[in-house]
Amino acid sequence: MSKEGEHKITDTKGKFLQVVKNGRKLNDPDWTSGRILLSNKRIVLAGNQGKRSIPLSKVNGLKGRYDVNQAVASVSDYLSVEFENNVVLLGTGMDIDEFETDVYGALLNQKMILTKHPAVEGGVVQDTEWEKARIKISEEMVNVAIASGTFVGIELDDIGGVDRATRTVKGEQRTVLEVEHTQGDTSVQTYISGETRRCALLESLLKKGERKNEGGVELDETEKEVLMALYSGVSSFEIPDFLGMDVDEVESIFERLVEVDVLEEVRKRREVSLKTRGRNIASESINEK
Repeated sequence: MSKEGEHKITDTKGKFLQVVKNGRKLNDPDWTSGRILLSNKRIVLAGNQGKRSIPLSKVNGLKGRYDVNQAVASVSDYLSVEFENNVVLLGTGMDIDEFETDVYGALLNQKMILTKHPAVEGGVVQDTEWEKARIKISEEMVNVAIASGTFVGIELDDIGGVDRATRTVKGEQRTVLEVEHTQGDTSVQTYISGETRRCALLESLLKKGERKNEGGVELDETEKEVLMALYSGVSSFEIPDFLGMDVDEVESIFERLVEVDVLEEVRKRREVSLKTRGRNIASESINEK
């Protein structure tokens, strides 16, 4: 890779398939085997028919599954890259989630945004100012370094919601991403604004985390009661007495809820705290009572 200031991030064997060209779906496209190289400036697809370079500055979207035809089914896991009315599917020799993190990092790392944190804390709107910040993407995390020295880590598996709104930002009407997540044991919202394409890419990454927390877990009534007690502020150590349950039974429920990503273990003395998915389930269960 010869461009000035360019450095390689990932070099892996893989397959690639163009499914949309100049806005038109291609009929019966075939996968091409070769190498997929990712730098801080471009994605290079190198196959028997030559090399193709996709500038990162032209990439306007990353997605997972792309429903096109049976040819796609021959590769089980791939990333859809959208650029200039084109869509190319990439299947790599490495873990696809790891590759996706690398691509998001290449697109967003060290980019400038404006943020308001916390904009909402524990359901209460805060009198917080908009500040400049920089983004860094790591595995399962969006890290926001605010110019004043505050560091915010938004875990992708702990996002309760991502909403797009129009708000006044430094005297101008701008698009704002409202991201609900957890800070310690408190539910907070962090507001993010910035250049349109940058926000769209960041939104697609954050939405991926939000989708992971949407339902999908079957819990019995006892497990829901444990969640509701935790949600109401009962300490994990007090749950057995509060619900009149055997300690071993509560321990077993905690283990099950940690396994399904509803609770996280705070320390080995079986102290737990609710994750976003757990708060959502507990809130829904309370409302059903």
